[in-house]
Amino acid sequence: MSRKDVTPYKKNSSFKSFVISLTGGLLGGMLMLGGFYTFGSPSDTNPISNTTTTSSNLGGAEISNIKVNATSDITSAVEKVQGAVVSVINLQSEQSLDSGLGDFFGGSESTTGQDQTLVPASEGSGVIYKKEGNSAYVVTNNHVVEGQKGLQVLLKDGSTVEAELIGTDVFTDLAVLKISAENIDTVATFGDSDSLKVGEPAIAIGSPLGSEYANSVTQGIISSLNRPVQSTNEAGDLISINAIQTDAAINPGNSGGALVNIAGQVIGINSSKIASSAGSGVSVEGMGFAIPSNDVVTIIKQLEAQGEVIRPALGVTMIDLSSISVQQQREILNLPESVTSGVVIRSIAGATPAEKAGLQQYDVVTKIDGEEISSSQDLRALLYQKKVGDSMEITFYRGDSEQSVTVELTVDQSILQQEEQQQLEPNQ
Repeated sequence: MSRKDVTPYKKNSSFKSFVISLTGGLLGGMLMLGGFYTFGSPSDTNPISNTTTTSSNLGGAEISNIKVNATSDITSAVEKVQGAVVSVINLQSEQSLDSGLGDFFGGSESTTGQDQTLVPASEGSGVIYKKEGNSAYVVTNNHVVEGQKGLQVLLKDGSTVEAELIGTDVFTDLAVLKISAENIDTVATFGDSDSLKVGEPAIAIGSPLGSEYANSVTQGIISSLNRPVQSTNEAGDLISINAIQTDAAINPGNSGGALVNIAGQVIGINSSKIASSAGSGVSVEGMGFAIPSNDVVTIIKQLEAQGEVIRPALGVTMIDLSSISVQQQREILNLPESVTSGVVIRSIAGATPAEKAGLQQYDVVTKIDGEEISSSQDLRALLYQKKVGDSMEITFYRGDSEQSVTVELTVDQSILQQEEQQQLEPNQ
């Protein structure tokens, strides 16, 4: 599943430019004119005890003016956090947004060295979670800021401020921005996502379809917890989340916005939705996903401190067994017929955890800590749950022999990346 759910930027337009179908739903949804469900005590939601009625008679027709106290747990929760939810505008050069024909015909050379105007390319959402000194910090999705040459944040009061990108993490699809704290009045607080229960209320706040609909609120429930969601970004990088699933409406532009509990605490950062089945193409409603707040807090602390997340590395290059012909699996790798999925080690860097553990080229990894894997994405997802200094058990086939080793994860990705870069650089 490729990740592309930010809203392309468009100029403000009136409602006259939209054609809304109540039967077909051209905007991918239905306009619900019927009932609604609220959460709260009977005294909060009882329309009889909180209603006053006055009547007047105009030309024989009686008009009733009914005043209802609409305050509920939902509205109170929204009031606490809504001011901390912002729109994030991704700015890119006009040249990068053209059709690409300039490059095809050699037109890009004429713009070399010239100033390039930055224009809004897409929009997402974000949450202000910290205010410190003259700065405030915003968490959003990495895919909201991908490709940016500049960033702006639209605050709830309608003002726009420049934003600085502090750090990003592709794997968890999170990013941290820094803005001026001058006009910031509301800062969100994080709730404990580990204490969530399926069926409890969930509120999504963000900018569906862009800033024109900023601070929109939708309501639903927690549909499931620890839901494994894997996808890739446009560059093909793996995104892996043990997500909160909710039926609160999440649409393009909601990415990076807040999923809120009934206490007004942020319990997740909205990240994606399933619109249709990959296999059958059947349309799907009410399947949105959010990154749990406890995971978010862990990641943003590292992004604030060092601009990236330090993760362990094995020191290997890999290829999925499924991409190798059955004939090669039997004749070159000498695998038994019972082995049909796994990851083949193509190469191993020197003095890395994989080499020190005794792994070799063409070993076929089938399990990590006893959990079966079928692709390199599966392996990375399990590896990236570890920290530098942890260990993990790798089960693999070397020919027709199944073996297991314990790997001590003592090297982090950044060190390996530096070594690889040094190897690629020409000798001075």
